[in-house]
Formats: sequence, C-alpha cells, structure tokens
Amino acid sequence: MTKASDLLVQCLEAEGVEYVFGVPGEENLDFLDSLSRSSQIRLILTRHEQGAGFMAATYGRHTGKAGVCLATLGPGATNLVTAAAYATLGGMPMLMITGQKPIKKSKQGRFQILDVVDMMRPITKYTHQFASADNIPARTREAFRLAQEEKPGAGHLELPEDIAHDPTDSTPLKPSFVRRPCADVKSIAEAVRVIEAARAPILVIGAGANRTMTSRILCALIDKTGIPFLTTQLGKGVIDERHPRFLGCAALSAGDFVHAAIRKADVIVNIGHDVIEKPPFFMSADCATVIHMSFRSAEVDPVYFPQIEVVGDIANAVWQICEAITPQAQWDFAGMLAARAAEVAHRDAAIADMRCPIYPQHLVDQVRGAMPDDGIIALDNGVYKIWFARNYTAYGPNTVLLDNALATMGAGLPSAMASAMVYPGRKVMAICGDGGFMMNSQEMETAVRLGLDITVLVLNDNSYGMIRWKQANMGFADWGLTYGNPDFVAYAQSYGAHGHRVTSAGMLPDLLAHCLSTPGVHLIDCPVDYSDNDRILNNDIKALSAAL
Repeated sequence: MTKASDLLVQCLEAEGVEYVFGVPGEENLDFLDSLSRSSQIRLILTRHEQGAGFMAATYGRHTGKAGVCLATLGPGATNLVTAAAYATLGGMPMLMITGQKPIKKSKQGRFQILDVVDMMRPITKYTHQFASADNIPARTREAFRLAQEEKPGAGHLELPEDIAHDPTDSTPLKPSFVRRPCADVKSIAEAVRVIEAARAPILVIGAGANRTMTSRILCALIDKTGIPFLTTQLGKGVIDERHPRFLGCAALSAGDFVHAAIRKADVIVNIGHDVIEKPPFFMSADCATVIHMSFRSAEVDPVYFPQIEVVGDIANAVWQICEAITPQAQWDFAGMLAARAAEVAHRDAAIADMRCPIYPQHLVDQVRGAMPDDGIIALDNGVYKIWFARNYTAYGPNTVLLDNALATMGAGLPSAMASAMVYPGRKVMAICGDGGFMMNSQEMETAVRLGLDITVLVLNDNSYGMIRWKQANMGFADWGLTYGNPDFVAYAQSYGAHGHRVTSAGMLPDLLAHCLSTPGVHLIDCPVDYSDNDRILNNDIKALSAAL
C-alpha cells in the first residue's frame, strides 16, 4: 500500500515533471513530505503563489509540458486565480495543486474553506477534488491530458488533508501516444484554390502557430510562394522577423502601418488565430476573404467570421498547402511591402534620440542590439509592450514573451525566471514597468536564492503609464495614476542582487552588455520618457498609415 500523497508524486514523475513551484501550507504537508523524497522533482519555493503560477505557466509555454504549481487552501488558492487565467487565456499548459481541510470530518469548522474547485471552473480546462486516493492516477492523467492538448491551458487538482495520507494500492498511469487529426483534404484544396486565385494574399500568424514544427513549415511556405506575413503579439517570433517578407506585428488593433498592408490584401490566411487576442484586423461584410487555419474551428465574433476553415493540425495543414500550391504571376505584394518600408523608416527615424529619461524607441533598439539571437525578453504589461511588439525584431520562437490574452501586470519577472531555468545557457531579460515590477518584485529574492542569471530592466515613470496614455487619448485630465517608487538600486541590493541606474542614454550599451555578461541577478533602474506616446501612437502613425 502507498500513501496517497506519495502516489500523487509518483504520478507527477510519470508525467515527466521537473519542478513544482509554490508556497506550501499546513494542508500540503503530507504532499510536501512525499515531494521531499523525489529524486526527479525539485521544489521551487516562491514568495507569492502568483509568482509560482506565472513561473509554471511560462515553463509550460516553453516546453509544451504542463508546469506544476502548489498552494494551500483558501487564500493560497485564490492567489493562483490570476495565474490560472493567464495560462488558460494565453494557451500555456499548467497544473495547479491545492490543499484543503479534511472532507470526511470537520477539523476547524469552515475556517479558510472556499469551494476552490467551483472557483477554478471558469478559468481552467479541468478541476477536480480528490475524494478517494484510488482515483489519483486517473484524475492526474486527465488533468495533464487536458492541460496539454490544444488549446493548452490550466488544470486544477485539490488534495484534501485527510485524503493525502490515506493508503492505496493504485499505481500511476502512463501517458498515451496520441496524434492530432489532420485537416480534411477538401478544405486544403479549397484554401489552395482561393489563395491561387487571389490578387494579393497575406499570411497572419497567431498564437496557435507558435509550435516548433509549424514554424519550420511556415518558413518553407513563405520561401516557396513569397507571400508576405505579419504576426499577432502572441505569434511574434514564430518566423525570423529579419525575413524580407515580414510586414510587422499587429501591436495595435487598428491604425498602424501593418493594417495598411492588410488593407492591400484580398485573401487573408489566418494561421493559429485566437479571438482572445486583440484582433489584428476587423472583418466586415465587404472585407477580404478570410481562411481560418487552426486546431479548432473559428469562434464566430462580430469582427471575425471566416468564410473558409481548415481545421486540424496546423503544421500538417501548412505542409499540405505548401505541397499543393503554385505561385501565381498575378500576385502583387508591392503595396504591402511599401507599407512595411514606411514603418521601418518611421521607426528608424526615432531610434537615435538620446534624451534622458530614455526615449522608448531608442531603448528598444538598444535592447535588441544587446541581446543575442537566441536571447529571451519577458515583457510585463504596460505601454512599453506596444513599443517592443512593434519595434523589437524577434529572431526566433518564444524569444519575445508577452501576454496579449489576459495581459496581466506582474508576470514579467516570474516569466523571465522560468525562462532562465528552462534555458540556463541563454541570456534572459525581464522588461517591466515600475508598476508591474512592484506587483511581484519579492520574487527577486527567489531569483537570487536560485542562483539565476537574469537582467531585470525596470522602466521607471512613477505612474501607470499605459492608463495615462489611454487617459490622454480619451481627452481626460492627467489625474489619479502617479505614485512614488523605492530606490530600485538599493531595493535590488537588499535582496543580494546587483543594482544599476541609468543616468544617460549613452551609458545604455555598456550597461546592458555588462549585466548580460556578468553572472547573477541584475536590476537596471531606467527612467523613461513617454511624453510622445499619445502623439505618435494615436495621431502620427494613424495619419501616415492612412495615407498609404
């Protein structure tokens, strides 16, 4: 006979789990004891459950395997809610394990007790309370299966305190061999027919295309046909953006140069699109023909109702189209490429601005110059995310981690930490606003304790800059969104990290290079000047792109 918590750990080992991120509580102590005897799984103790959840989700994003996080009942479980939504909306496989009071008899009345399973139901793909130790293998296997199959997301298992130490003779279930179904050949043929008959087809690459095999085959399709492509924020980096047919990233929903390129198209091939993202284009009754290519059929929305659907494994569908399609003489991409040239010219005109506080366009250029080809930047959420999505050239998949689904603040630092654990030999930088950084800044201690090599770039404007930009755009007075910050250099040093402060634009290249090449956790306090955001993003870009 085996103790139930021992069996749960064995099930995690059978799924290939490497880490459990979390903050254990009293109700997790049997599980913690069992975990202490695992030679395969390492406990990563964090300073807040939300940080643990973001780390688990990012582990899943990189590996395709569900990252596992742990919390106690009540407040521990509620602290995982944002991370659960982050994973489910963003398509990142993750499994949460939470504790609970005994369910066979009352221990402390209703103290700390919430219906956590019901609370998790709207934001997970699967949630279950273990009521019997014998069911642990089946329920654990099901939670992993659902978390990892398309579209990936969060799962949740609740292990009550009394069930955790019950004896059982059950044993772990091995993962099954499974392949995703392929798209129907008739849908492939129709897609090929429509693309070949088009005057100016275009590819839009979304989150669902961010898979290893899909990336390689998409490159082959673009190289064969010459069809230009753009990406959503979550599709950024699927194809090397130095490719001559790259048209840009849809960082804004409308009114950017990339939307001028989309207007030139009469057929839009939307690959891996998810309506959870801000739409890269808006459909209307008289718009271009849209071909939806994804693992699932399209979710119909007032701004998205594709005329043709190719449903099945995306990589296989792209391969089938690549094999069948013939480039056409009537295809005309000149207008699209001209829009991209105009965007590059507009971008490059601002990158030499050496003002201090630092100009966002100059900062993006300096970070790109400092990062190696396989370097990873993990963006928190703020107005700087738009500048990085638009202006930072991604060279490979998952080298720009941003969240265009839940778009929560506080995820940048934990995401960078998980990235450094998955890829210890690569350079990793968290890029956070001062507001987002402070939401999980306590994880600096975790990063130092783990001996991680990461750089944390804190963009300091003493305000919630994204909302100030929106406030200005809507014509409201500048009010209610400013605050004070700690001395970030001293703050970093108090955790045992290295603190640096930017005092001029000229020092950025050497400072970034030093932080990336020197072991340990480095924080850079970088003042940033967002004063031109409203003019550029709401006026100049719209006018220039409309003129195209």
